[in-house]
Amino acid sequence: MTIQENISLKKYNTFGIDVTAKRFISVDSVYQLQQLLKVEKNIFLISGGSNMLLTKDIEKLVVHINIKGISIDSEDENNVYLTVNAGENWHEFVLWCVGNNYGGIENLSLIPGNVGTCPIQNIGAYGVEVKDTITKVEALEINSGKLVEFSNDDCKFGYRNSIFKNEVKGKYIITSVSFQLTKNNHLLNTSYGAIETELASKEIKKPTLKDISDAVIAIRKSKLPDPKEIGNSGSFFKNPIISKKQFFGIQKEYPKIPSYAVSDSEIKVPAGWLIEQAGFKGKRFGDYGVHTKQALVLVNYGNASGKEIHQLAQKIQEIILQKFGITLEIEVNVIS
Repeated sequence: MTIQENISLKKYNTFGIDVTAKRFISVDSVYQLQQLLKVEKNIFLISGGSNMLLTKDIEKLVVHINIKGISIDSEDENNVYLTVNAGENWHEFVLWCVGNNYGGIENLSLIPGNVGTCPIQNIGAYGVEVKDTITKVEALEINSGKLVEFSNDDCKFGYRNSIFKNEVKGKYIITSVSFQLTKNNHLLNTSYGAIETELASKEIKKPTLKDISDAVIAIRKSKLPDPKEIGNSGSFFKNPIISKKQFFGIQKEYPKIPSYAVSDSEIKVPAGWLIEQAGFKGKRFGDYGVHTKQALVLVNYGNASGKEIHQLAQKIQEIILQKFGITLEIEVNVIS
């Protein structure tokens, strides 16, 4: 366990932003992390680097969480209970579950990042949120070095939100996440987005977990750029939830506006659609811009700075507010 100096973080963030960590260390066990915290408290955490936009060099000690391992805690006829360490790649974990016929997260295939960050954001896609499968989160308290368990309720999960983004932000390091997944009688969710269309195109009437995972992968690949080819962090903005009154007002001018009811009084509107209507889809500004196939994704074509991408995001927010009266909330963690 060696601290390195002046390390580029380009390969540690999916945006591919080339900033420098003045000091850098990678840890692969909870014990190493506890030993480190005895002497270092002022740290900056990186795991999969999939949900951050770096806009400057990092003066703090950058700690790369690389703790690996998947264990089966228990199982019964219908369910399996797993604990997965924070450094495991999320998509590879999903594929492992699908391969073992463990159901519940197949709709979350191909989401970038590592397992340890999935509760922070309460990642979700195609009608499924990870909170519905998490039983507990284990985290290390930075000040004391003690391991603490957060139950599902303790995590205060919301739409792309949790206690780890709010009350306890910066106070804990997630070391593992535990899940309850199904072994049979899977509750398949195929009604959201284009999953049904994708399955129908393959003439699949009784889909398996793998069929759904494959469909989600195909859909995501068709409209989302691969971070290995074009720097990005997936969805940059949250889909806004607005009142029905506001929605109906917008619908008068834009009759084809897509929507999803979330309650009797609120409606979710796709942020990508709003951005596309504002004329940003496919727009390129030098080495950065908005993706050609999905307006929700901001991209780094090679050598853009984090500041340039953040300024573009702020411009989009400004125009959407002017045009629709909707405040777009950034989903990505902007380090500025």
